Parts: sequence; structure tokens; C-alpha cells
Amino acid sequence: MRFENQNAIVTGAGRGIGHAIALRLASAGARVACVSRSEENAKRTADDLIRYYQDRFIRRSGDIRNHARLGQAYILKARETGDPQYYDLADKALGACLDSRPDPATATRATTDLAVVQMARHQFREALATAQKALTFDSEALEPYGPMGDAYIELGEYDRAEAAYEKMRTLQGPLYPRARLSMLKFLKGDPAAAIVEIHRAVEAGVEGNQPKEHIAWAQSKLGATLFQTGDLVAAARSYQDALATYPGYHRALAGLAQVRAAQGRYPEAIELYRKAIGVIPLPDYAASLGDVHAKLGRADEARKQYALVEYIGLLNALNKVLYNRELALFYLDHDMKLGEGLDLARRELEVRRDIYTHDVMAWALYKNGRARDAVAPMTEALRLGTKDARLAFHAGMIYRAVGDAERAREYLERALQINPHFHILQADIAERAVKEIGERAGRP
Repeated sequence: MRFENQNAIVTGAGRGIGHAIALRLASAGARVACVSRSEENAKRTADDLIRYYQDRFIRRSGDIRNHARLGQAYILKARETGDPQYYDLADKALGACLDSRPDPATATRATTDLAVVQMARHQFREALATAQKALTFDSEALEPYGPMGDAYIELGEYDRAEAAYEKMRTLQGPLYPRARLSMLKFLKGDPAAAIVEIHRAVEAGVEGNQPKEHIAWAQSKLGATLFQTGDLVAAARSYQDALATYPGYHRALAGLAQVRAAQGRYPEAIELYRKAIGVIPLPDYAASLGDVHAKLGRADEARKQYALVEYIGLLNALNKVLYNRELALFYLDHDMKLGEGLDLARRELEVRRDIYTHDVMAWALYKNGRARDAVAPMTEALRLGTKDARLAFHAGMIYRAVGDAERAREYLERALQINPHFHILQADIAERAVKEIGERAGRP
């Protein structure tokens, strides 16, 4: 996994920051009031910002706000690269800031960012507590409700998440929670409204001179939502917009690869997945690339990618936390290590109670021959009315296994109606299952 060597940070104000600075920005002496809102900073990469704030430590060692701003830069670097090790550096920088007893405004911002780091590490309950702690420094602050709502989403407490996001509606510009509201609308079964909201998030990011990664993330999220509704052309366009905004962005590369695979443009899909893996080898990227090879009958190439999925997922302790759900789903989808897939699903459900973790739990029980036990978690996964083809496919297969042909057909047809290309391999399984159910019932 690629990881650029950054200087180690230890807690304590004004100490522990190394002197390995490759360059000084021409504007290093200028006052930077707010990184996210400055048009000049929007043009900088995370590397530029990291160098800038490291340089400030040399010249202004007593300014503890540099710790907080460096922490923000490391968070941006983690988002740009997908490398979770940058969150460790962000944690240390933010901790150094808070250990130095900053003013209430700085403490609120640093604690909120620390909650963001904990969310990225899948420490959902810790993130919730940290976001709540941020409000003790400034009870009128609104930014802490962002990671607070995000934590509630992962914990399956959707009404509380919505209440947290409602608190942020008075914020203006790119700070308005459009992307978060889009996610919530999609989960609650309104993809059209979700698309409108995330489209506005893209516009707000551009107008607000947000970092390029933030804009590309929103464009990629728009592409993913469009793909989930089956609009391949619009999804491809949105991913291409993201790549124009931030060339080489791994989320856009992988998203566009998924679209090209759905369109049957397999050589393009393979190349795009390879580029995404070249940026950051994530398990779902390798699994998807393996599935394209499997679709083409290239069993040896598929096995290579599937082996990479396991290697990444089990590489270190952090990966075993971050990728439990992805690795479980991989095992289950490919009929590999089904018992281990069930164990991973159980482990994930202990810390993550959202509908998608209940879905993986249901799928694990089904794959392990316990379809009747799978009905309860599948019901939980469907409780919001989310229009997601994968959820509908899993429900259809589970109901088919318990002998409820009518309900099975209903969900399988719903999956194909939502997105007939929802998965390069499983969409074919759904079509065959619908056909077999119809033939048994004497229907066309």
C-alpha cells in the first residue's frame, strides 16, 4: 500500500514536528483564516497544505492552531489517496492541539475533526461521543452535528441522524449538509430527491471553492446514486466530471469501471479498475476486477484478484476492522469460506447496526443454509424502503429458499427494475431465478 513518509508527530504544543520540508509555498507568509473557504487553498493539494503547516511550526511554534490545521490537511490527504494511515497522523496532530488547551473555537473544530477521524476508522460509538463532546466547548456550534449524524446512520438510528442533520440546515454554502441529506433520502426510498440534493452539493462545492477532492467526491457520489437507479449514461458522465475535477481520483476510476462493465465495455472496465487499484488497493476494487475476468471466462485472472481481496482484507489489524463487511460479502458472493463470512458478519453487526450490515448478516445466514433465520435480519435491512437492487436481490433469493415464491419473484423483479445491471454476475442470477419461478408457476 502506498504511503508517503511524513514526519512523526508527538503530543504537546509546538514540539515533535520534524523539519523535513521539501518546499515553501510562495504565499507561506499570508494569513490563512479558513482552509476550506479560501480560493487559494482550494487550488492546493493535501501535500501542499501539509508542507505549509509544517513550515508554520518552524516559524510559529507557539501557535497551537497549526496542529488543528495540519490535522485537517492529513484528513484531506487520506481522502485523496484512500490510505487510512494518514488518519493516524491526523489523530496525533489533533490530539496535540487538544492537549494544549486551545481556545473554545479551536477546541470545537479539532474535536469535530477527531470525530471525523474516528468515523473513518469505523469507531462509530467513539465518534458519536467525541462529536457530542465538541458541543461542550461551544453549545451553539453546528459542525459537530455532521459526524454525529453520520455515527447515528452507522448505528442504525436514522431518526436521530435526521435530527442531527436538521440542526445543520441553517449553515450556508458548502457547509449545508446536502450530501448527508442526499444519503438519508436515498436510504428512505427517495432516490430522485437524493440525486437532486447531491447535485446541489456539487454546485455548492464549486461555488464555495472547496478542495478539488471534496468536489470530486460529491461528483462520484452523484455517479454512484445514478448507477443505483440504472442510469448508466448519466452515471458515466458524473464520474468523468469527477476525473476532470481531480485526475486519477480512485473513487471515480472505480465507479466509471463499474459503469463500463455494466455496459459490456469490459476492456475499459479492466483498465479503469487497474488504475484505481494502482492508487489504493481496496478489496472491493480487486473483487470487482476479478468479477469482470470471471464474466469473460478468465478463471486464472479472476483467482489472482480474488486472492488480492483476502490479502488486503487481512493485511493488518486496521484492515480487519475497516473491511470486515466487504470481506464477508466477498466470501458470500463467491461461495468461499462461508462460515468465516458469517463470523465476519456477526462481528460487524456488533459495532455497526445499519441496514446494510443487517443485509450482509441475512445474506450470510442464507449462504450457510439458514434461510429461515435470514428472514429477520433481511426484514430489518428492508425497513426503510430503500430502493437498492442488491437488497432486493438478497431478499428475493432468501424468500425463494424458504418457499415463498410470490414474494421471491416480487423482490427479484424489483431488483431488476431498479437497476438491471446492478452486479456484473448477480444480475444474471436474478434473471434466471425469476425465469425459474415463473416456469414452476406456469407463467411466462
